[in-house]
Amino acid sequence: MALALASGRFKVYSGFVKLEHTVFSLPLIFAGTLLGLREPPTARLAVLILLAAVGGRVVAMGLNRLIDAEIDARNPRTQRRELARGAMRRSEAWAIVLIAAAVYAASAAAIAPICLRLSPIPVIGFFIYPYLKRMTALAHLGLGLAWSMAPLGGWLAASRTLTALDQVMWLWLFSVLWVTGFDIIYATMDETFDRKAGLHSLPARLGKRPALRIAALLHAAAFASLGMLWFKQLHADMALWWLAAIGALFVWQHLIAERRAGFAFFQLNGIMGFLIFGFILAGIST
Repeated sequence: MALALASGRFKVYSGFVKLEHTVFSLPLIFAGTLLGLREPPTARLAVLILLAAVGGRVVAMGLNRLIDAEIDARNPRTQRRELARGAMRRSEAWAIVLIAAAVYAASAAAIAPICLRLSPIPVIGFFIYPYLKRMTALAHLGLGLAWSMAPLGGWLAASRTLTALDQVMWLWLFSVLWVTGFDIIYATMDETFDRKAGLHSLPARLGKRPALRIAALLHAAAFASLGMLWFKQLHADMALWWLAAIGALFVWQHLIAERRAGFAFFQLNGIMGFLIFGFILAGIST
């Protein structure tokens, strides 16, 4: 019975943290790492970056779920989430967030002192973002800015200095635009609820189709940012094939976003992250 109880709690906790969503940010973190490397990476550095990435992602998801628990309970799409349905206590959620924060901070400290000093910046973004949709339709940009800390963090872990920050700026800009755009796609699934609940999102304010057009423009600009990264830093012909695949995935995403927003958001963006990593790897390997 104890084993079954422990298994049940583990299932609840894993559903709460959505560890699988790390697939969105992890490739961007390691893409940033590749841009910052001055020598071949060590296994120790890779493991520490992985721990920091997972810890930070759990903190981000946990804070979002805690802050939005009451809203989630009223939204038909989200009311089965763990906190919203009462499957776990807020004290349990906070314990998970604090443990993850400790892992994140300890990993940052083990990488370099500068990583520890700057580690609160993403956490502040994670905390602010859930409140933005209560105030402004620019909340999507807030998520983009918070999430764009992923490639910056990976780059900082490799370079351990801010003196050559321009190396990662095109990838950072891509991340801001990409995430802002796909958060608009995600928000189309809650258009009706957000409007009734008085929450701010572009789909709730403008309607689904105009919001998706803005998302498409953002993703076109994101693609252009990668083009500039190739032109300024990478140059390798092989990277162009990866860039073409990224462009094709963006087109596919927007062809289906209006009728299959869930697939466009979850599955295609999961693939996108690995294409970005492949693009950077191909660009620096030759």
